[in-house]
Amino acid sequence: MSPSLRSSLPALIVDVVLVVVFAAIGRATHDGDILGPFGSGLATTAWPFVVALLVGWLVARAWRRPTAVVATGLPVWAITVMLGVVLRAFSGQGIAVAFVIVATLTLALLLLGWRGIARLATRSRRA
Repeated sequence: MSPSLRSSLPALIVDVVLVVVFAAIGRATHDGDILGPFGSGLATTAWPFVVALLVGWLVARAWRRPTAVVATGLPVWAITVMLGVVLRAFSGQGIAVAFVIVATLTLALLLLGWRGIARLATRSRRA
């Protein structure tokens, strides 16, 4: 594994965990059962957005600047939302307008928010 990929792996893990948290919150809110039967419920809900997130990482070349809010965070977030909703629709899951709005705002808060906090923390340490 190259040094840039190795150093960006924690950021990718944070992104994946946050997308799964987003799916878990949605399941808890609407189904009350986060894992679903045999644990497949969370996986069924999360996979479209996890796949979309990975595509977003590739398109944005996120491993180059994983904590950059604009250069990395914005494209990763936009692709995660748009492609995630499309994959969710193709898999037969609902995509009501309210869901798309909530997904867009929640994933923005999660995927952009941690990068903003990381940037502020990095600047604070340098000062």
